[in-house]
Amino acid sequence: MRHTEFWSRMEQALGAGYARSWADQFVMSDLGGRTASEALDAGVPPKQVWAAVWRALELPARER
Repeated sequence: MRHTEFWSRMEQALGAGYARSWADQFVMSDLGGRTASEALDAGVPPKQVWAAVWRALELPARER
């Protein structure tokens, strides 16, 4: 997964206006106590970050 696909999925799940804000503010233990944005900046693969987001938001399996 590329960063562009990650952000596209985030916008689909949370809306274009809220996705970046949520990614900057919501801390996840699955990402070592980092936000999605911090994890991406630290080099965590977007696919791994998306998996953590998917679990945190309890999204349907089809969006995995």
